[in-house]
Amino acid sequence: MKQRRVVVTGVGALTPLGNTVPEFWSNLIASKSGAAPITSFDTTKFKTKFACALKGYDPLNYFEKAEVRKLDPFAQYAVASSEEALKDSGLDLDKIDKTRVGVIWGSGNGGFYTFQQEMIDYGRGDGTPRINPYFIPKVIVDIASGWISIKHGFMGPNFTTVSACATSTTAIIDAMNYIRWGKADIFVTGGSEAAVNEAGIGGFNALKALSTRNDDPATASRPFDVDRDGFVMGEGGCALILEEYEHAKRRGARIYAEVAGGGMSADAYHLTATHPEGAGAALGMKWALEDANLNVQDVDYLNPHATSTPLGDESELKAISKLFGEHAGKLMISATKSATGHLLGGAGAIEAIICVKAIH
Repeated sequence: MKQRRVVVTGVGALTPLGNTVPEFWSNLIASKSGAAPITSFDTTKFKTKFACALKGYDPLNYFEKAEVRKLDPFAQYAVASSEEALKDSGLDLDKIDKTRVGVIWGSGNGGFYTFQQEMIDYGRGDGTPRINPYFIPKVIVDIASGWISIKHGFMGPNFTTVSACATSTTAIIDAMNYIRWGKADIFVTGGSEAAVNEAGIGGFNALKALSTRNDDPATASRPFDVDRDGFVMGEGGCALILEEYEHAKRRGARIYAEVAGGGMSADAYHLTATHPEGAGAALGMKWALEDANLNVQDVDYLNPHATSTPLGDESELKAISKLFGEHAGKLMISATKSATGHLLGGAGAIEAIICVKAIH
């Protein structure tokens, strides 16, 4: 059976560089940095004192006060960015078949902030478990996709992917495949993360993964630089509307780009470190090209993972060199975590939007 084609018809972003796609894109191409000292908690005793946090974000601009109490920040970012993406797509939600619209959302940690706060409050008490009744719904990782579907009545496939920093990339690939297979016509997909807190910064400090360049946050995230010393934590949410090509054509949708293929592979090497020769990354890219029926010479732009960690960046360059050979020298590469920081489970979605906007 011939696979159906999949296109991007809407994008939405809530990022350290801006709370809409136009603002985010404008600041990105102006080479602005989203990094700044952390103000949401006291960092006096922390090794890292800065992050790429959201600027000027007020949940009451997006939700009723009662809703805010029910939503962890990661889910707020998911719902807010998906709203922008749906609006951008031009879809008339009153005229589409909502049983043919699905949501696949990614988050690596889910309600990290809520879990931390509830446990802090419990530890300060007398041992009585006075747990917020919304605690469980706020922390489970797939609550974001649930909120998006309930808000709009989308009754297609609905779930969450979790694959660490590849999380929202796998969400996008899954959404692409469900449309290809005829299981839905439209998907809201992407990822979000809210880990600029004591647990997130402290935990990644313990792994020695974060930059400690506290004297110059704006240039701390420096992928491929000889002096790189770790990644910069980011937060936010980014959404894409994927749509079956003929469905988009029939309604006269603006098409940003086509999602032609995807590839997924495991390093099968280490809990936190990438394979030193980039074995898994090379294999994933190889399979993506095969899935899209493309050759390495067809590629002119790459947005790599490039977190600014000493080992990770080197292994990724080796993977690119291994797969693309002599053509690697002709590739345009932009390591955009230098501006956005690392959104963990949301990283793939923010970089997918960057690729889509660059192509468009």
